[in-house]
Amino acid sequence: MSSFQYETVLSTVGESGVRTISLNRPDSLNAMNLTLITEVARAFDDANADAATRAIIFTGEGRAFCAGDDRREHVHPESEGQARALVDAIQRATHAIVHGAKPVVGAINGWAVGGGFEWAINCDFPIWAESAKGFFPEVSLNLFVTGAVTSMLPALVGLNKAREMLILGDRYDAHALKEIGVAWRVADDGDLMNEARSVATRLAQLPPLSVRAMKRVLNQCAVTDINRALGLETEATIAGFLDPETTRLLKEF
Repeated sequence: MSSFQYETVLSTVGESGVRTISLNRPDSLNAMNLTLITEVARAFDDANADAATRAIIFTGEGRAFCAGDDRREHVHPESEGQARALVDAIQRATHAIVHGAKPVVGAINGWAVGGGFEWAINCDFPIWAESAKGFFPEVSLNLFVTGAVTSMLPALVGLNKAREMLILGDRYDAHALKEIGVAWRVADDGDLMNEARSVATRLAQLPPLSVRAMKRVLNQCAVTDINRALGLETEATIAGFLDPETTRLLKEF
């Protein structure tokens, strides 16, 4: 068994070639601070470069997958450059998940909010626990989404439903998300990791060349331009972070 060391992420691979990457800030419901965001990108880059890793499970420690931005650590950016550095870090994590060579099975437990919901959508095979829930609060907070979801979500649910989810910010349970195509499967809470390991083991047993090619071509052809979406989202999110109204709304959320 091999592992990499991070401050806010656990990453361990077993003999089957399945690596589990776990968000590890359970006391904060795995909320996203800069360290976590940066380490998610590093963990996926390391896993994709690791010959022993054939498939990845992405999950969260404790009671939530990821509760979105850590509002307790939010500081209003002093410059556009500071805001851009944060948003670029967020988008690098999605790039590592979506464009990485290894297939990713999501084991989505508890809340997946904002950026956490984006990471769940970035997974190739998202399995949601029965009690899990997700929503996008960004528009209500004067912000914008990242994670290429402006491209990936309409491809999954259609444009009208994507508008509802991204603009109105409604909350959805796991079964509703499966019905509209965001969740691939729903598992009993106690069976979530076993289900994820079963799927990841199947993926790990497939020829890596063909799996990598299929992931790449599907993402390029079935989804509109992911890289263009990432760029447009970055500019919109930077503008949101720079507006003082955003900081006020975040503190009150």
